[in-house]
Amino acid sequence: MTTPRSTYIEAEGFEVHVTEWGDPRNPALVMWHGLARTGRDFDEAAEALSDTYFVLCPDTLGRGLSSWARDFRADYSYATFGRVAEGLLAHHGIDRLRWVGTSMGGLIGVTLAAAALKGRITHLVINDIGPDIPAAGAERIASYVGTPPVYDTVAELEAWLRANYAPFGDNTDAFWRRMADTSARRTDDGRVTVHYDPNIVSQFTHHKADLDVWDAYDAVEAKTLLIRGETSDVLAAPVAAEMTRRGPRPALHVIPGCGHAPTLANDAQIALVREFLAG
Repeated sequence: MTTPRSTYIEAEGFEVHVTEWGDPRNPALVMWHGLARTGRDFDEAAEALSDTYFVLCPDTLGRGLSSWARDFRADYSYATFGRVAEGLLAHHGIDRLRWVGTSMGGLIGVTLAAAALKGRITHLVINDIGPDIPAAGAERIASYVGTPPVYDTVAELEAWLRANYAPFGDNTDAFWRRMADTSARRTDDGRVTVHYDPNIVSQFTHHKADLDVWDAYDAVEAKTLLIRGETSDVLAAPVAAEMTRRGPRPALHVIPGCGHAPTLANDAQIALVREFLAG
């Protein structure tokens, strides 16, 4: 079993928390999480893939153990996240890499593969996100991200996570307990809430262009795999179909029994990603 390393680097003037897995001499793999999540969501996949890759799972600014924004109106944007990613790669001296991005992490990967990291990202996995997000799906996410719950116990928070993220599909009790452990922080009065800055929801209002990236998508040349949850309300089936005909023209793999977004935590999903990355 590979043991993860909890590290902190400086990028764009922020302290960024990164969970590292595997030998730094191996090919680099960046795994970037969704809007209100952390890099620890990838523990199962990162551990498995660390036999081949040096896996980096950062916490985005405002999430987990990374710094919160200095100015949330400017800092919670794909432009800033992209520069942080470039700083992460510079810190480790990484030139070429593979990228796996869930939801927001997928769109960050698209914008980087189309511009700043074009030619450097060789393989891109886009997990349940597209250049055109249905309004209902965006509104559902914004509704809970902007009004985070507060509970008396971590057990209550875990129950909320299981219910709120039920579209993740069937996951083990250990997955949900770790999700609770890595998603919880104490408030000033000792209660329990989620481990992110509520202002991250401002991205939906201050950086609406971050959610409309067809031009960037069409410029992606990296080998690409598109994954969709069968009942996803964020990556609509027609959008996924259009993505297979444009830009990098990825293969589309639909994961049954889940919505937004597949966790990439079980053996079958990890094998899918492994096979693609090795191609």
